[in-house]
Amino acid sequence: MKMMNVGCALPMMMSLLGRMTMMMMMVAGNGSSKQLAGGERLLNPSKLEMFVDELPDMPKLLGYRVQEADGKPKPKSLTIGMFYKKWKFHRDLPATPVFAYGTTKRKATVPGPTIEALHGVDTRVTWLNHLPSRHILPWDPTIPTAVPPSGEGVPTVVHLHGGIHEPDSDGNLDGWYTSGFREKGPKWRKKTYHYSNRQQPGNLWYHDHAMGLTRINLLAGLIGSYIIRQPEVEAPLGLPRGDEFDRALLIFDRSFYTNGSIYMNRTGNNPTIHPEWQPEYFGDVIMVNGKAWPYMKVGRRKYRFRIINTSNARFLNLYFTNGLNFVHVGSDSAYLNRPVVTNETLVAPSEIFDVIVDFAKSSSGTAVLANDAPYPYPSGDPVNEANSKVMKFIIEKKLEKDGLMLPSKLADYPSPDLSGVSCTRYIVLYEYESAEGEPTHLYINGLSYDDPVTEEPRVGSSELWYLINLTDDNHPLHIHLALFAVLEQTELLEEEEFKECMMNKLKDAKLCQVEKHARGERIEVPVHEKGWKNVFKMRPGFMTKLLVRFSYVHSNSSYPFDATADPGYVYHCHILDHEDNVMMRPMKLIK
Repeated sequence: MKMMNVGCALPMMMSLLGRMTMMMMMVAGNGSSKQLAGGERLLNPSKLEMFVDELPDMPKLLGYRVQEADGKPKPKSLTIGMFYKKWKFHRDLPATPVFAYGTTKRKATVPGPTIEALHGVDTRVTWLNHLPSRHILPWDPTIPTAVPPSGEGVPTVVHLHGGIHEPDSDGNLDGWYTSGFREKGPKWRKKTYHYSNRQQPGNLWYHDHAMGLTRINLLAGLIGSYIIRQPEVEAPLGLPRGDEFDRALLIFDRSFYTNGSIYMNRTGNNPTIHPEWQPEYFGDVIMVNGKAWPYMKVGRRKYRFRIINTSNARFLNLYFTNGLNFVHVGSDSAYLNRPVVTNETLVAPSEIFDVIVDFAKSSSGTAVLANDAPYPYPSGDPVNEANSKVMKFIIEKKLEKDGLMLPSKLADYPSPDLSGVSCTRYIVLYEYESAEGEPTHLYINGLSYDDPVTEEPRVGSSELWYLINLTDDNHPLHIHLALFAVLEQTELLEEEEFKECMMNKLKDAKLCQVEKHARGERIEVPVHEKGWKNVFKMRPGFMTKLLVRFSYVHSNSSYPFDATADPGYVYHCHILDHEDNVMMRPMKLIK
């Protein structure tokens, strides 16, 4: 495998001087940023009282229309913009400058509107960039980044996470564009994206995906949920439904200056190499649906929560302080085959868990949704008072009969079948460090994003992927287009010997005798994560075995689009600071 050693970092930086100069001009042009750097104070989160803002329900946009003549759903086109505005994250915090999705600036929200689509009914979205000429957060010019030739404008491009759709609607990171489509990236294709919605019903989310800017564009607020419903399949399950009892919960963390602006450290951990890039962003204030530590009034009955961790890098190990359980019915974009009960749930950045909570089983009048995941995960700092609380549920005293009996069976998707595997791949995750032991960049298989494509799956095929994590972090791996089942997790023995061979000698998993090393402890895949997923947590020092399908799981139908077309797809770590620098690889399907 091609490798890049740490000594390449300085030549690489020198080769980016032109880009760096332009980027410095763009950052310096942000007057509000200069003012903040010149003395604005960081907010102590203890100054904000918890549980004073009610949980918002984000605006809903239907991705279909109903024909008056026959009452049948028809395709629909939406226009959604990205706007600069101010948003109130907390009652006592000044309004925060953000980037927000919405049909108008006045209606734009953080998170953006929830798009509800119907299985089999096409939705088209024209995503319009109305953002200003300067970003509200600092860019780092030394990592591969979308840079408009003019030096003006904020590049954006929207990815529908979990979507199974055509390549030129996938939000390729080089398909970016600035306000009014004045400038475009080299892989920009069209203004209107087409989501065919032919996949299984389930939960998705949309977010920005511009090259090198994903972490700051999402920090600024460019996130939103997307649900594909299939009433004829879902109604018989008898799950809670309706806007009051079926809620999406988008969770993320932020830190703030006292003037309400989002705080992001402006000094990199290797400032002579990357002036501003940090390996992870963590905020102490936990948001749900755009409010800090909100509360929600609930009845003593069952509720459905579609939990999406939209944080940059924070893992969430969620639990209820009063002992309530989660009943899992879905993971990422697919239903499980049967409900699974847990008392805690570890949610990586970008992961989705679809759960039922029965508040009738609470012995108390309140329940706090809490978090105890260290950060960075798994061996970082313990949580503190601020980031250990997520939200509060205030439970009515009177028992409410909801008439719902959870089914014993949910979906009837196929179990993983290894008999049809057409290819086996070893995917290795690396982190490179400076002489001082600080991270400089992260690669997959020793390759940068711009190196030639090495993964070329066949449309309709199934492959075995062995993910080998040679870093100290847990990396949530996301594969665009595909669905996968996690089969096993095996500890690497004599890891340093294997790592030395992989990074500095033979640089090939088979030649480095991976079978000799992958024979340690085997960790059982949690039952609620044994369904078909598009994100999974790659344990440090382990090899994780995935069965990856480049086809639908709910039917034998072929994709209704050409998945081999340009610009292709990608797979990457979904810690945004890692994917931006550059733990991401292109993937090109073939026939």
